[in-house]
Amino acid sequence: MNWADVTLKEFQSALASSNPTPGGGSAAGVALGQAAALAKMVADLTLGNEKYQEGWGISESINAVAIPLLEDGLELAQLDSQAFDAVVAGFKMPKSTDDEKVVRREEIRNSMLGAAKVPYDTACFALDLLKLLPSLATLGNENAVSDVGVAGLLASAALKGAIFNIEINLNSLPDSYGPEMRIHLPELSSEAKIHSRLCMEAVRDRLSNE
Repeated sequence: MNWADVTLKEFQSALASSNPTPGGGSAAGVALGQAAALAKMVADLTLGNEKYQEGWGISESINAVAIPLLEDGLELAQLDSQAFDAVVAGFKMPKSTDDEKVVRREEIRNSMLGAAKVPYDTACFALDLLKLLPSLATLGNENAVSDVGVAGLLASAALKGAIFNIEINLNSLPDSYGPEMRIHLPELSSEAKIHSRLCMEAVRDRLSNE
Protein backbone atom coordinates (compact mmCIF):
# COMPACT_ATOMS: atom_id res chain seq x y z
CA MET A 1 0.00 0.00 0.00
CA ASN A 2 1.31 3.42 -0.95
CA TRP A 3 0.77 5.89 1.89
CA ALA A 4 0.58 8.79 -0.56
CA ASP A 5 -2.53 7.29 -2.13
CA VAL A 6 -4.62 6.55 0.98
CA THR A 7 -6.86 8.87 2.97
CA LEU A 8 -5.68 10.42 6.20
CA LYS A 9 -8.12 8.20 8.08
CA GLU A 10 -6.76 5.09 6.36
CA PHE A 11 -3.20 6.03 7.21
CA GLN A 12 -4.09 6.66 10.84
CA SER A 13 -5.86 3.30 11.02
CA ALA A 14 -2.81 1.57 9.56
CA LEU A 15 -0.57 3.40 12.01
CA ALA A 16 -2.78 2.35 14.92
CA SER A 17 -2.85 -1.31 13.88
CA SER A 18 -0.60 -4.00 15.33
CA ASN A 19 1.19 -4.39 12.00
CA PRO A 20 4.88 -3.42 12.14
CA THR A 21 4.45 -0.93 9.30
CA PRO A 22 3.74 1.91 9.06
CA GLY A 23 5.54 2.93 12.21
CA GLY A 24 7.33 5.89 13.70
CA GLY A 25 9.60 6.38 10.73
CA SER A 26 6.68 6.66 8.34
CA ALA A 27 4.93 9.03 10.74
CA ALA A 28 8.08 11.17 10.75
CA GLY A 29 8.03 11.35 6.96
CA VAL A 30 4.39 12.45 6.97
CA ALA A 31 5.13 15.04 9.67
CA LEU A 32 7.93 16.42 7.52
CA GLY A 33 5.57 16.82 4.57
CA GLN A 34 3.01 18.60 6.73
CA ALA A 35 5.67 20.93 8.13
CA ALA A 36 6.71 21.79 4.58
CA ALA A 37 3.11 22.44 3.57
CA LEU A 38 2.56 24.88 6.42
CA ALA A 39 5.86 26.63 5.77
CA LYS A 40 4.93 27.03 2.10
CA MET A 41 1.56 28.47 3.08
CA VAL A 42 3.19 31.15 5.22
CA ALA A 43 5.78 31.89 2.55
CA ASP A 44 3.04 32.34 -0.05
CA LEU A 45 1.11 34.63 2.30
CA THR A 46 4.26 36.74 2.64
CA LEU A 47 5.41 36.92 -0.98
CA GLY A 48 3.87 39.80 -2.89
CA ASN A 49 2.63 41.53 0.24
CA GLU A 50 4.37 44.90 0.36
CA LYS A 51 4.00 45.08 4.14
CA TYR A 52 6.29 42.05 4.48
CA GLN A 53 8.74 42.81 1.68
CA GLU A 54 11.61 42.21 4.09
CA GLY A 55 10.42 38.61 4.35
CA TRP A 56 10.29 37.89 0.63
CA GLY A 57 13.84 36.57 0.53
CA ILE A 58 13.35 34.03 3.31
CA SER A 59 9.99 33.09 1.81
CA GLU A 60 11.64 32.25 -1.49
CA SER A 61 14.23 30.19 0.37
CA ILE A 62 11.46 28.41 2.26
CA ASN A 63 9.66 27.50 -0.96
CA ALA A 64 12.85 26.21 -2.54
CA VAL A 65 13.17 23.72 0.32
CA ALA A 66 9.52 23.10 1.16
CA ILE A 67 8.00 22.47 -2.28
CA PRO A 68 10.09 19.34 -2.99
CA LEU A 69 9.36 18.10 0.52
CA LEU A 70 5.63 17.99 -0.18
CA GLU A 71 6.39 14.89 -2.27
CA ASP A 72 9.59 13.77 -0.58
CA GLY A 73 7.98 13.52 2.86
CA LEU A 74 5.36 11.10 1.56
CA GLU A 75 7.98 9.16 -0.37
CA LEU A 76 10.12 8.84 2.76
CA ALA A 77 7.10 7.58 4.67
CA GLN A 78 6.65 4.88 2.04
CA LEU A 79 10.35 4.02 1.87
CA ASP A 80 10.51 3.68 5.65
CA SER A 81 7.75 1.08 5.63
CA GLN A 82 9.41 -0.79 2.78
CA ALA A 83 12.78 -0.72 4.55
CA PHE A 84 11.38 -2.24 7.73
CA ASP A 85 9.40 -4.81 5.74
CA ALA A 86 12.75 -5.89 4.30
CA VAL A 87 14.13 -6.32 7.82
CA VAL A 88 11.16 -8.51 8.77
CA ALA A 89 11.64 -10.55 5.59
CA GLY A 90 15.29 -11.04 6.46
CA PHE A 91 14.46 -12.53 9.84
CA LYS A 92 12.13 -14.99 8.12
CA MET A 93 14.88 -16.36 5.88
CA PRO A 94 15.94 -19.99 6.39
CA LYS A 95 18.75 -20.72 8.85
CA SER A 96 19.07 -24.50 8.75
CA THR A 97 22.65 -24.59 7.47
CA ASP A 98 25.76 -22.52 8.11
CA ASP A 99 25.57 -21.08 4.60
CA GLU A 100 21.93 -20.09 5.11
CA LYS A 101 22.83 -18.47 8.42
CA VAL A 102 25.54 -16.38 6.77
CA VAL A 103 23.24 -15.25 3.96
CA ARG A 104 20.46 -14.51 6.43
CA ARG A 105 22.75 -12.49 8.71
CA GLU A 106 24.04 -10.35 5.86
CA GLU A 107 20.53 -9.77 4.53
CA ILE A 108 19.33 -8.68 7.97
CA ARG A 109 22.28 -6.35 8.44
CA ASN A 110 21.97 -4.78 5.01
CA SER A 111 18.24 -4.28 5.41
CA MET A 112 18.74 -2.73 8.87
CA LEU A 113 21.28 -0.38 7.36
CA GLY A 114 18.63 0.61 4.81
CA ALA A 115 16.15 1.06 7.64
CA ALA A 116 18.60 3.54 9.21
CA LYS A 117 19.32 5.37 5.96
CA VAL A 118 15.71 6.33 5.25
CA PRO A 119 15.15 8.15 8.56
CA TYR A 120 18.61 9.65 8.20
CA ASP A 121 17.42 11.30 4.99
CA THR A 122 14.23 12.37 6.76
CA ALA A 123 16.26 13.95 9.55
CA CYS A 124 18.56 15.82 7.17
CA PHE A 125 15.65 17.22 5.15
CA ALA A 126 13.82 18.20 8.33
CA LEU A 127 16.87 20.06 9.59
CA ASP A 128 17.18 21.95 6.30
CA LEU A 129 13.63 23.21 6.74
CA LEU A 130 13.86 23.84 10.47
CA LYS A 131 16.91 26.07 10.05
CA LEU A 132 14.88 28.48 7.89
CA LEU A 133 11.79 28.73 10.08
CA PRO A 134 13.08 31.20 12.71
CA SER A 135 13.62 33.83 10.02
CA LEU A 136 10.20 33.12 8.54
CA ALA A 137 8.67 33.57 11.99
CA THR A 138 10.48 36.90 12.37
CA LEU A 139 9.97 38.36 8.89
CA GLY A 140 7.00 36.55 7.40
CA ASN A 141 3.31 37.43 7.50
CA GLU A 142 2.56 38.11 11.15
CA ASN A 143 -0.99 36.81 10.81
CA ALA A 144 0.40 33.33 10.16
CA VAL A 145 3.22 33.22 12.71
CA SER A 146 1.37 30.57 14.72
CA ASP A 147 1.44 28.40 11.59
CA VAL A 148 5.21 28.79 11.49
CA GLY A 149 5.19 27.53 15.07
CA VAL A 150 3.21 24.45 14.14
CA ALA A 151 5.50 23.88 11.15
CA GLY A 152 8.45 24.09 13.52
CA LEU A 153 6.92 21.58 15.91
CA LEU A 154 6.18 19.16 13.09
CA ALA A 155 9.64 19.55 11.56
CA SER A 156 11.19 19.05 14.98
CA ALA A 157 9.07 15.95 15.56
CA ALA A 158 10.10 14.58 12.17
CA LEU A 159 13.76 15.30 12.89
CA LYS A 160 13.89 13.96 16.43
CA GLY A 161 11.66 11.01 15.63
CA ALA A 162 13.85 10.10 12.68
CA ILE A 163 16.92 10.21 14.93
CA PHE A 164 15.31 7.62 17.22
CA ASN A 165 14.86 5.35 14.21
CA ILE A 166 18.43 5.86 13.04
CA GLU A 167 19.72 4.98 16.49
CA ILE A 168 17.65 1.84 17.01
CA ASN A 169 18.82 0.39 13.71
CA LEU A 170 22.49 1.38 13.97
CA ASN A 171 22.65 0.09 17.55
CA SER A 172 21.75 -3.36 16.23
CA LEU A 173 24.60 -3.36 13.73
CA PRO A 174 28.39 -3.73 13.98
CA ASP A 175 30.24 -0.43 14.12
CA SER A 176 31.52 -0.92 10.59
CA TYR A 177 28.02 -0.36 9.22
CA GLY A 178 26.91 3.20 8.49
CA PRO A 179 30.10 5.02 9.56
CA GLU A 180 29.04 8.34 8.01
CA MET A 181 25.69 8.27 9.78
CA ARG A 182 27.37 7.38 13.08
CA ILE A 183 29.79 10.31 12.74
CA HIS A 184 27.05 12.79 11.83
CA LEU A 185 24.44 11.63 14.34
CA PRO A 186 25.70 13.59 17.40
CA GLU A 187 25.82 16.79 15.35
CA LEU A 188 22.36 16.07 13.96
CA SER A 189 20.98 15.61 17.48
CA SER A 190 22.63 18.80 18.70
CA GLU A 191 21.40 20.85 15.75
CA ALA A 192 17.89 19.50 16.24
CA LYS A 193 17.79 20.90 19.76
CA ILE A 194 19.32 24.24 18.79
CA HIS A 195 17.08 25.01 15.82
CA SER A 196 13.92 23.71 17.46
CA ARG A 197 14.52 26.12 20.31
CA LEU A 198 15.36 29.01 17.99
CA CYS A 199 12.17 28.47 16.04
CA MET A 200 9.98 28.43 19.15
CA GLU A 201 11.71 31.53 20.54
CA ALA A 202 11.21 33.42 17.27
CA VAL A 203 7.52 32.50 17.19
CA ARG A 204 6.98 33.54 20.82
CA ASP A 205 8.85 36.82 20.28
CA ARG A 206 6.71 37.66 17.24
CA LEU A 207 3.50 36.77 19.09
CA SER A 208 4.43 38.93 22.04
CA ASN A 209 5.11 41.92 19.78
CA GLU A 210 1.80 41.80 17.91
